[in-house]
Amino acid sequence: MTMTPVTMTPVTMTPVVVPVADHGVLVVFDDQISDETHARILALDAALARNPPAGLTEIVPAMTTLLVTFDPLVTDHTAITAAVHDNVTAANVTSRGVAHVIDVCYDNEHAPDLQALATRAGIDAETAIAAHLAGTYTVGMYGFAPGFAYMYGTPALIQQPRNPTPGPLVPAGSVIIAGQQCLIIPIAMSTGWFAIGRSAASVFTADHDKPFLFDVGDTVTFRRIDANDLDSRLAEPDAGTR
Repeated sequence: MTMTPVTMTPVTMTPVVVPVADHGVLVVFDDQISDETHARILALDAALARNPPAGLTEIVPAMTTLLVTFDPLVTDHTAITAAVHDNVTAANVTSRGVAHVIDVCYDNEHAPDLQALATRAGIDAETAIAAHLAGTYTVGMYGFAPGFAYMYGTPALIQQPRNPTPGPLVPAGSVIIAGQQCLIIPIAMSTGWFAIGRSAASVFTADHDKPFLFDVGDTVTFRRIDANDLDSRLAEPDAGTR
């Protein structure tokens, strides 16, 4: 895996702020996932981190929204909303993310849903692989469970809705896609997404201060390896913490 810096573009558009319970606001930027929307989210995230209002407890970026939680004994929705609007105008992220290159095997035994995805898309498996390799994926959010780094950027050619019912268990490290999203699953699981490959990389790390491989705002591209290479890496003692 190799990593290089990524530059984000500063943005200044004003989002909509919606109260959440008695201790948070949801900052809504758009109803569509896009690089521009996500850059706006990361810019505000960084601005609030640099200039936290009194009572701020947590900032949680997602694909199209930013959740800001606060201590209701210290502040309230009105003050936090004002802080959000003040920081939107100051938001400016110049070097947020890291570019990761992740090796993935698309051989049949490690890609149980590749042919089904290709058939549904009206293409052959090699064309589907080429499309996936051509994509650049942005880590938009963590969700569902620890280590689930949801990425967007799946090329339109292979975007298909998830299946209505989960399929058989697939192993940790499987690369799965549904719609425009892509995920490297950190644990074995059953999913309705399409498992189209597998990597020896783990989203978990052994670093207490940085427990996950990716940060929100990082980008990922994939590089093809064969089954022998993957199996060799999976057999290494530290395969689960890379």
